Amino acid sequence: MKSLSRIAVVLFLPMLGLVAAADAAAQSQRALDARAKEAIEHWTPERRAAAIPRDLVIDENGSAFLRGRDGSLTPYGHSASATPMAGDGAGPTVTNMSPAAGATVGASATFSATVTDASGVKSVSISVQQGNGRAQSFSAGQGANNVWSVNLSGLTNGTWTWWVVAKDNGKPSTSTTSSKVSFTVNTSGGGGGGGGGTVANAEWTGQGVVQDAVGRIYFEMPDNVQRTRWAGYVCSGTVVNDGTTGRSIILTASHCIYDDANKAFARKVLFIPDQAETTGTGTDLNCANDPIGCWAPTFGVVDVNWTTRTFPNNVHWDYAFYVVKDAGAHTAGLSGAADQLDAAVVAMDVSFAAPAAGSVTHALGYSYSVDPQFMYCADPMQNMNADNWFLPNCGLTGGSSGGPWSQPFNVTTGNGPIISVNSWGYTNQPGMAGPKLSGTTASCVFATAQSSAFGTYADGEAGVKATCP
Repeated sequence: MKSLSRIAVVLFLPMLGLVAAADAAAQSQRALDARAKEAIEHWTPERRAAAIPRDLVIDENGSAFLRGRDGSLTPYGHSASATPMAGDGAGPTVTNMSPAAGATVGASATFSATVTDASGVKSVSISVQQGNGRAQSFSAGQGANNVWSVNLSGLTNGTWTWWVVAKDNGKPSTSTTSSKVSFTVNTSGGGGGGGGGTVANAEWTGQGVVQDAVGRIYFEMPDNVQRTRWAGYVCSGTVVNDGTTGRSIILTASHCIYDDANKAFARKVLFIPDQAETTGTGTDLNCANDPIGCWAPTFGVVDVNWTTRTFPNNVHWDYAFYVVKDAGAHTAGLSGAADQLDAAVVAMDVSFAAPAAGSVTHALGYSYSVDPQFMYCADPMQNMNADNWFLPNCGLTGGSSGGPWSQPFNVTTGNGPIISVNSWGYTNQPGMAGPKLSGTTASCVFATAQSSAFGTYADGEAGVKATCP
């Protein structure tokens, strides 16, 4: 669902320089809040490149780690190393690859293989290549009987090849690259888009409400309790209906707002909705080439229980909200969107009612590894425990934390109620956990975000700790 003004930008691409110049001139006349201006100007391309996904994971001993861009694990809130796994020096075994050699598929297809290893399988990626074109790799998710798969959409007619790269849990890890399998794409049978069924990790091409409402969040958190060193991170978030005036509210994960290890709120926060449709080559933080521009939230709201404990002992409360002023927080993009965030996009509903375990749930977010693509997984949702839901085959990668879970999700309109957010995963297996919004303090935290007054905050203090019954 694109506005006419955004379609016009695409149709009249040769005039893009004039449009950007006009937007820049208009922005210079706006009264941009001083702290918002500071946040927007802070995120240079160099700082963006140095930011890492705020990707929290747990090993089989229950210890927490922050997973880096290269897959490395940094102890989070403790000093122990991740549990080592013995290796046999040989990489995983890859069998039963589907589609098989010579197969014909449509514009959308599921690629799967059986992958096994005595030490366990650490990761599986599936690469596809059309002719002699550029190969693209996608993270696969694990299903039953050691079958790893990913659903890919947007395939075009022609001859393709695909192959598997699998890593084991040995120390050091050993990898296996399968032989290449040739197949043909014939789109006359339909397919493509953001269809239903189980999808481990694929680009969202369905557009709709979710395309505009979800965005990438950049922010800094301290590297020490003294707050003398700060590091840049990236998460995802969603603009939600708040029923209030004077503000807009973004739903995300608590670990994208408050550093529970060093006990501080994030600073220099920047929200970029629909960054997938930037006219730049990626996340260059040039707000003028993003469809809707950039917003700088004023403060965040988390449950106080998230702040008094350290992950993973606080996973119950990994839901939170950023609050954005309706004026003075926006720098314009291509569409010349309104300064009020929830007027510039169609906000999604957040639901505090109990969803259905076993029903297909869509989780979406911005993956750091395939910048600037907007990604999704779709999986029957499991009831993990009293506090968390689980999508066992979801393979969304770092940067998607805080992105929405929707059930039921209408893939035609790209809309549905949000029932959780991307929260955490495991070090040695796929799957994504999300906190329950139903029957928890989530509605109270949301109400606090709706009613808390705007203030002036020092670095590390830009937030409210909600005390809820």
